[in-house]
Amino acid sequence: MTDATFRHNVDRERFEVLVDGHVIGKAAYKAYDDAGSPQRIFYHTVINDEFSGQGLAGRLADVALKETVGEGVGIVPVCPFIKKFLTKHPEYAANTTAPTLAHLEYLNAALAPAARS
Repeated sequence: MTDATFRHNVDRERFEVLVDGHVIGKAAYKAYDDAGSPQRIFYHTVINDEFSGQGLAGRLADVALKETVGEGVGIVPVCPFIKKFLTKHPEYAANTTAPTLAHLEYLNAALAPAARS
C-alpha cells in the first residue's frame, strides 16, 4: 500500500491525499450556509489513475467526513463516490443532508466561473 498523507486545503475547498509531497487525489466541496447551519457540498472525488485500487479514495473520504463532522459542519453528498461511501458508513447519517434544489443551484452557480476559465 502507498504511504500517503491527508490534509484539508481550506483555500481550495478540498481535502487532499499526497504521496511524496504531490497531490494525487482530492475530495472537493463547496461551503454552504443553510440559514446558519454550515454545510459542505461534496461534489467531486478523484484519485490519479496510477494510485487507483489502493483504497486511497475511501481513506480520503473518511478523513474528509470525520473532519467535517468534527467541525460541526453538515455533509451534503452530490459526488457519486461520497454517496456510495455513506451507504457503507451509517455513522455519518445523522450529519448528512440529502441534496436539495437549493444546494444544486448554489453548486452550479459556484462552479460556473471555474468552467468559463
